[in-house]
Amino acid sequence: MGNASRPFRRIAYFLCLLSVLLLTEGKKPVKPKCPAWCTCTKDNALCENARSIPRSVPPDVISLSFVRSAFTKIPEGSFLLTPSLQLLLFTSNTFDVISDDAFMGLPHLEYLSLANNNLQSLPKDIFKGLDSLTNVDLRGNAFNCDCKLKWLVEWLGSTNATVEDIYCESPPVYKKRKINSLSPNEFDCIITEFEVYQSLPYQSLSVDTFSYMNDEHVVIAQPFTGKCIFLEWDHVEVMFRNYDNITGTSTVVCKPIVIESQLYVIVAQLFGGSHIYKRDIFANKFIKIQDIEILKIRKPNDIETFRIAEDWYFVVADSSKAGFTTVYKWNGNGFYSHQSLHAWYRDTDVEYLEISGKPHLILSSSSQRPVIYQWNKGTNEFVKRFDIQDMEDAYAVKHFKVKEDVYICLTRFIGDSKVMKWGGSAFLDLQRMPSRGSMVFQPLQINNYQYAILGSDYSFTQVYYWDAEKAKFVKFQELNVQAPRSFIHVSIDRRDFLFASSFKGTTLIYKHVIVDLSA
Repeated sequence: MGNASRPFRRIAYFLCLLSVLLLTEGKKPVKPKCPAWCTCTKDNALCENARSIPRSVPPDVISLSFVRSAFTKIPEGSFLLTPSLQLLLFTSNTFDVISDDAFMGLPHLEYLSLANNNLQSLPKDIFKGLDSLTNVDLRGNAFNCDCKLKWLVEWLGSTNATVEDIYCESPPVYKKRKINSLSPNEFDCIITEFEVYQSLPYQSLSVDTFSYMNDEHVVIAQPFTGKCIFLEWDHVEVMFRNYDNITGTSTVVCKPIVIESQLYVIVAQLFGGSHIYKRDIFANKFIKIQDIEILKIRKPNDIETFRIAEDWYFVVADSSKAGFTTVYKWNGNGFYSHQSLHAWYRDTDVEYLEISGKPHLILSSSSQRPVIYQWNKGTNEFVKRFDIQDMEDAYAVKHFKVKEDVYICLTRFIGDSKVMKWGGSAFLDLQRMPSRGSMVFQPLQINNYQYAILGSDYSFTQVYYWDAEKAKFVKFQELNVQAPRSFIHVSIDRRDFLFASSFKGTTLIYKHVIVDLSA
């Protein structure tokens, strides 16, 4: 029905009320089943100061009104015994609860008035099944326009029923706003959180994920057992399970790299040298194919793999006084030493990234500021470019991108960790995070959500969420991880997980949960 018919509906509404009052004035209820606090006629019932929803109203009434009721709840299925109702009014009541299915079983209901009932919200399915509704009166309530009321905004935009203008009373940002004019897009009702999904009963250092043979896998370095533990997703049990391992000594990094469908794993160890393994699909096991020169790699601390043009590389950050951070290149049969960088600087971390489309490495060191190297196409080697100023004692540097902008997270064990943004010729300070005992500040993206996770050996791990409007990170959640060393995102089976390694406790797997507050 169009707007032109509103006056006629209003007249009909008031005539209906008048008829109830006139017909009941001075008369006793026609049917003895009518409650004492209601006045009933053949077609109408008027209940004032009612103590509850009457269950004995004549089933053929078409109009039922409640004024200044003493009850505060409208339970589910309250009107199943009055299926003929066409007009239902609640006026000047105070309701704490209206059940989702309070008005179920009223297929003929045309007019519903919940005006002046001190309502702050309404259940999402309150109008479900009321297919004959032509008028709804919700005026005079103190609506709280939060996510729980988003459905009402959506319903107002799709219903054919006439709804008089109603207004928000809270929160302050929406106070006195007309609900009929709000858009569902104005409600930010999607939140996320990390909740513990699975615990692995061992300590760990590095955690990495890789795709191999059409499936996702995880490899974890266990320093005390000296193993690389390989996990796969159990689609039946819906959890991660161990399917293989590489046994070594004091393993600190297990870095997978897949070249032309062949899986290799670089295993960095503090003692006994570092090695490269190949996955033999016929023997269904890992086979050692190469040792990494011990004179250059004495105390490996981090490994990065990358590809430039058609060539594959990996680089090992060496933290010993006499070691060399070294780049290795794949030659078709194995990896050979391609370039030595940063001799005797005790590098603790290496990060590969592209800046303005050009390959770069950032080396972190306990003895100097982070150093940036840029790839030279002419020599096919990295060339030192500059230091990152005012960032001594940065333990690690990790990068992320927001649209086309490049950022880095720099970790400090003592002092403030930082977020910096590439400004065209240098990285510029953007944000400082207080950190104590931090050895990992890991940015990671899960779908459209950008996070940065700052671990600590002495307090809770802080999860930060990227606020696009503020263009910086804001505190989001705390995680209880003992001495975390790495975090990585694993996406599998339409689920998103966060692996958190622990040097002193159990390795934890968190599930990334998306919650719709309007649901």
